[in-house]
Amino acid sequence: MTTPSGQKCDRAFVGELMPPAARKTRARAEGGTKKGHFYRPLPKETRRDGFNYFQIAREGDVALYEQRWTGCAEPSVCYEVIRVRRREGFEINGRFNPPAEVYPRSEQWGQLGWTFCDKGAAFEKLREITTTGGESSK
Repeated sequence: MTTPSGQKCDRAFVGELMPPAARKTRARAEGGTKKGHFYRPLPKETRRDGFNYFQIAREGDVALYEQRWTGCAEPSVCYEVIRVRRREGFEINGRFNPPAEVYPRSEQWGQLGWTFCDKGAAFEKLREITTTGGESSK
C-alpha cells in the first residue's frame, strides 16, 4: 500500500496506515562552551599510573576525584581537586583527536590540582575554588 506521497507503509494491526518509522540518532556526551565549541568531557571513571579515579563531584570547571591505588588489597584513598582545562583538536599521523577536557599535568600541581587525604578537606577546597576562584594550596 502507498501513501499519497508515494511512500510505502505497513498495515497496522487494526488495518490503518502507519507512517514510515523516523530515523533515530544516537545520544552523545559532549561538553560545550558559550562559544559553541564542543569538548569531550573528562571521564567519570579512569585508570592512570596504577590508580583508579572516580569523579565524585563537579561544579563548573572544578572537579573532585577519588583516587585509589590498585597495587594492594586494601588501597589507601586520596582525593584530587582539579581545575578542568580544555584543549583544541589536533591531528597526529592523519588521525584527528577532537577537542577535549583535560586533567592538569604533573607540573601544574599546586596551581591547577591538589591532593588531599581527607575527603572533607577536598570538598572544602572545591568550595573555595568555586566560590572565590582561590588558588592557594592547603
